[in-house]
Amino acid sequence: MKKIALAAVFAGTASTAFAGGMEEPVMEMEPVIVEEETTGGSSSNLIVPLILVALIAAAASAD
Repeated sequence: MKKIALAAVFAGTASTAFAGGMEEPVMEMEPVIVEEETTGGSSSNLIVPLILVALIAAAASAD
């Protein structure tokens, strides 16, 4: 009985997998260009290195 139920499940999933048929892929003609706007200027790029230098200085002074 379990084999019949399992076969019915496989048959049901196999039939739904091919229900749509084959379609040719659709290609977009114009690519969408996304630009990321930068804010804060170059000073925001210095925060991480300054924090790293402060941590290294604190570790060196602790010895």
